[in-house]
Amino acid sequence: MAFFNGGPFPAAWRIKMVEKIHPSTTRDRERWIANAGYNLFKLRSEQVFIDLLTDSGTGSMSNLQWAASWKGDETYAGSSSIFRLSSKVKALFGFEHMYPVHQGRAAENVLLSVLVKKGNIVPGNSHFDTTRAHIEFRQAKAVDCPIHEALDINNSHPFKGNVNVHKLEQMIEMHQGNVPLILLTVTCNKTGGQPVSLDNMRRVKRIAMKYNIPVVFDAARFAENAWFIQDREPGYSNKTIEEIVAEMHQYADAMMMSAKKDALVNAGGILAMRSEELFKQCSDYIILFEGFPDYGGMTGRDMDALAEGLNEATAQEHLDHRIGQVRLLGEKLTRAGIPVQQPIGGHCVVIDAQAFLPLVPREEFPAQTLAIELYLEAGVRAVEIGTLMNGRDPTTGEHRYPKMEFMRLAIPRRVYMNEHLDVVARALIDIYGRRNVIQRGFEILEEAKVLRHFTIQLARAGKARPSISST
Repeated sequence: MAFFNGGPFPAAWRIKMVEKIHPSTTRDRERWIANAGYNLFKLRSEQVFIDLLTDSGTGSMSNLQWAASWKGDETYAGSSSIFRLSSKVKALFGFEHMYPVHQGRAAENVLLSVLVKKGNIVPGNSHFDTTRAHIEFRQAKAVDCPIHEALDINNSHPFKGNVNVHKLEQMIEMHQGNVPLILLTVTCNKTGGQPVSLDNMRRVKRIAMKYNIPVVFDAARFAENAWFIQDREPGYSNKTIEEIVAEMHQYADAMMMSAKKDALVNAGGILAMRSEELFKQCSDYIILFEGFPDYGGMTGRDMDALAEGLNEATAQEHLDHRIGQVRLLGEKLTRAGIPVQQPIGGHCVVIDAQAFLPLVPREEFPAQTLAIELYLEAGVRAVEIGTLMNGRDPTTGEHRYPKMEFMRLAIPRRVYMNEHLDVVARALIDIYGRRNVIQRGFEILEEAKVLRHFTIQLARAGKARPSISST
């Protein structure tokens, strides 16, 4: 982290336009969350004071991005916007071929439609929710291969997003001929925005080449991962972010990206690859699911805003402040004794909800319980990354209890001031002070078979289903 006159690097931007956010009373919030079936995804934006549900599509675009959007060419075929975007993707990541898509899961849908078949095994560092769902939808199996330190919150391993290469190779040996790709998520969202080292990327690539398996990056937070390499990996402190990004992607054969994270736009994504044959195979699915290949799922103005966003995403001063702001929040919580994943990640702070609320039974979803408590305390919306998000085993129908029940505080880019995050910290410290009073969680009333956490209906455990009143 860079320093400015002895203190944290200040924001490398100033505010030109503001948007009102809405304080509320505890009584209001109690009614709203009950009417939402205790599902934080179902709250309306005006019912949330500080929104840390996700960093996806929630950031602020710059004046240069808005200016670039006016160059947008909305021609159906042969738009100049796609050439500007593809030129930037090639220069930054080194991929010869790319398609624009409407968001990251669209890239997953297209690429996995080509590569993944029934019965396949797809290993990676740790698959996040939509990636796992796309794999399982194709009746394949997603296998996480994290390092042992990844989910030990008190272990300060600098690269907790790394793949356990021994487990990876064992998995490939066991399923030779049935592993269509290796998926590396940089940074690793499921473990709290933890980075992957370049050394680990090289090791994964060597294994992939040995067995002739393509390596695919989920590169939604590529710039934050590059910043951590610059900060922590020997030999890279004098490299620029752009140089590190280019080296990272030498070890990937293809890349899926939600541009709604590090690339600083509110909509859009990228599917890029080296192989012309794979590019041609993806074309049918792009046309079927997204649109004509020259625009995919994006408008011309969105593509031009994205091209500029890729420039800004790799700016040193932007990343110094962005990651520094997340770290400041994490350090305040750590000093208060709150069990936080160490070291602090790039886009979020994750809290061990089981340790925070030790009296809430695991089958009553402690991470969701903590997220509800935080909303009731201060109007702050966070998200559960635990049993609810992990879903049920497709074969047995039983809950898939993960090793950790995390609650994630995802910080939008260029949106909140440090004073807002002070409100979050104070609220969590107050809840932590009364944690032993919180002894019950929630039970499921209704759930979907796929990605249930988005639409699930819950009730307080041990209580009758609440009546639903109008807002």
